[in-house]
Parts: sequence; structure tokens; C-alpha cells
Amino acid sequence: MRPSWLRRTEGVEIVLGIDPGTAVTGYGVVSHRDDGSVVLLECGVIRTSSGQPLPDRIREVFIGIRDIIDRFKPSSVAVEDVFQGKNVRSALSLGHARGAILLAAALQDLPIAEYSPRAIKKTVVGTGSATKDQVGYMVQRHLRLKNPPTPADAADGVATALCHCFVTGTPVR
Repeated sequence: MRPSWLRRTEGVEIVLGIDPGTAVTGYGVVSHRDDGSVVLLECGVIRTSSGQPLPDRIREVFIGIRDIIDRFKPSSVAVEDVFQGKNVRSALSLGHARGAILLAAALQDLPIAEYSPRAIKKTVVGTGSATKDQVGYMVQRHLRLKNPPTPADAADGVATALCHCFVTGTPVR
């Protein structure tokens, strides 16, 4: 059963999945239909300029996500949560990117779901310790694609969207 807060249009939910980063933010947009099928609409990455100051990079992430939201009008956004890593600086930088992403979605009054990297891998691959290659392969299998989405950050964004579809709806057929 789907939560009542999900916005639906004619039996279709558009989900934007995001793998945040300050250098590369991966995203995937999928269409989740009432019959349980999921179709990939688009995936890719938002690359920021490595030589730019952090505020400029965060602005690039915000504008990129806002543009995707404007084009696809998703009914919900799924974002990978900050992982507990060894590098505190990386976690803080990731938090800035997530903030820009969450703000872009919140300004459009979109429901936001957050999933840990382990939960995404467990839901999409079957094990929380899956490698990036395994995630890409299972995204390819679930969506019946000829090849896994590339780069790996885009596949991670699609996996985040798939995780949301699996958690909130019927299984993919």
C-alpha cells in the first residue's frame, strides 16, 4: 500500500532518486506505474567545477536538481542519506550537497524520503554490502536495460529511486 502523501497522476508516480555529492551528484528519474512496472526516464550526473569554492559548487548542485524537478515534475524525491564514513570532512561536504538537494525539493513542496546507502543496496541488490558494479548490474536487471547506467553515480541515483519504489509500492514486474 502506498502512503497517502504520495502525489499521483493517472496511476503513475514519477520518482527522482539522488546520490548526493559536491563533485558529482548522480540522479535517476523513474516512472512507477500502478501495475508495479518501473521505467527509466532519465539518469545522469551533475558535475561541479572542482576549482570553484564550495558555495559555488553547492549552487550548481541546487540549480541542477531544480532544473530536473522543473522538467520531470516528480511526485516524490528519494535521497541517499549521509553514511558514517571515516572522513569527517567528506561527510560534512556531502551534508552541504544534501542540504541543497533537500532545499530544492522542499521549495517545490515535494515529499522527500531518505535512505541509507546500506538500505538502498539491500533493497535493490539483496545485500547491504553490494559493490558499485553489483548495484549497476541489478539496476540494469530490474529495468531491463541493455547496459548498466553510467557513470556509477548515475546508477546509484537510479538505485535510490528504485529503492523508494520498492519500499512504497508494489514489486516491479
